[in-house]
Formats: sequence, C-alpha cells, structure tokens
Amino acid sequence: MKGKRGIAGILLVGILAVTLTGCKNTDSSKKETEKPVITLGSDNYPPYNYLNEDGVPTGIDVELATEAFKRMGYQVDVVQIDWEEKKELVESGEIDCIMGCFSMEGRLDDYRWAGPYIASRQVVAVNASSDIYKLSDLEGKNLAVQSTTKPEGIFLGRTDERIPKLENLISLGHRELIYTFLAKGYVDAVAAHEESIVQYMKDYDASFRILEEPLMLTGIGVAFAKDDNRGICEQMEQTLEEMRQDGTSLTIVEKYLDDPQKYLEVDNLGY
Repeated sequence: MKGKRGIAGILLVGILAVTLTGCKNTDSSKKETEKPVITLGSDNYPPYNYLNEDGVPTGIDVELATEAFKRMGYQVDVVQIDWEEKKELVESGEIDCIMGCFSMEGRLDDYRWAGPYIASRQVVAVNASSDIYKLSDLEGKNLAVQSTTKPEGIFLGRTDERIPKLENLISLGHRELIYTFLAKGYVDAVAAHEESIVQYMKDYDASFRILEEPLMLTGIGVAFAKDDNRGICEQMEQTLEEMRQDGTSLTIVEKYLDDPQKYLEVDNLGY
C-alpha cells in the first residue's frame, strides 16, 4: 500500500505541476491578447516587409515594430495596403501608422514622424550589360519607379541639377513590376531603395548593376497622421532610439542586410 500511495503522490504532484504551468501560460497569453492593438500598414517591400513561407508578415520593419510596440505595451497587426492610398488610410484612422522603408525626405510636413531609425540610399539600377554608368547617362532613356515613391518625385520634379530629362518615366503600382520591366528590356533603368534592389537580385538571381552615384541619402521613419495627438508617435521615436542604442536594432538588421551598422548611422541625416 505504501508503494501505491507513493506513486499516487508523485502522479498528483506531476498533475498539479502541469496544471499550474498551463494556468501560467494561459494567463500569459490572455495578458498578451489584452494589450491594445496598433494597426501598421505597409506593402510588400522585402527585406523590410514581406510574407514568409507560412504567409506571416516578416522583415526588418515588422521585427522592429513588433519589438518597439511590445516595449510600449501594444501588440501589432501588420496589414498589407495599397501604397498609393497610405496617406488616406492613416488620416482616416483605418491604420495607425505607415512603416515600410518609408522615406522622410520631402514628406516632413505631410505626417507626424518617428525617426529616422534607418538610413537608406535611393539609387538607380540597370542591366549588367547596360552602357549607363552615371546619372547623366539617363538622358533620353526610359526609367521605371514604383508610384508615389521618392524616386518618382525626384525624376518628376528634377530640382536636382544632376537629374537629366528622361524620354519616359513609367510609374507602376507594385515594386516587383519595375524589375520585370527592366529585365525584359521595357525600360533602361529603375530607381528604388538600394536594399530593395539587392534583395530582389538575391531572391530572383537577377544581374542588375547599381550606379555608384546615388540619387539621395534619406532617413526612414514611421509615419502617423499629422493630427494624431495620442503621443504614440513620440513614444515610438524614443523606443526606436533606445533599441538602436542597446543593440536590438543591429541584431535585427544584420539578419537581413550586409554591413548593418551603416544603415543605423542616422545621427547626421539632419531631421
């Protein structure tokens, strides 16, 4: 009988331990789901935001946002948006913020910004066999950009004296299409964030050549509606800076980009 009681006691202790652990996990999950939700809008823009093999949003911005908002007491819902409608979506409150390799340059008065948290080069890429080597060689050429992006504004406005007059500027709604147009020879060049071009070449084994002369160096930020007075933007900026200082941002960025430290050198961007 003693042996049976001992075994029964051990089993009881085990059951209690499992039960208590289950309660602890349930309480933790419940606490997590009770956090207020921040809806973050972005489009498909590897390596900053894209869907992994399981269809789950991932990338530099997704990881940075998840960690930052977690520290702030929020959980994040990353939703895919039509990039051309981003301003209307954030102003209507359908999304709380925009984060997807979003350049602050020239848009400082359009949004309330947290950042910059990453530095990025806007560049031009051509096919490997192209005779285009510098920006001036684009004179009379055809160039593709994603619509409503910074390169579109640069080539439309031509306020920079280095920017030549093109034969045609083709604005396309989706990032992937500009590279398809270049690969098939429909255009002579494309312009985009350097990281995006490098990522596309890795993903699709494409052979593009990036011009050494950049269009511009810009800061990447998180955009909130101009009249958003909740204080979340200011808290986000402080949290992202803390993550940059404590090494969290470096740990995340180095998973996606070579020479990650250069992308975190934002102190001299002048914002």
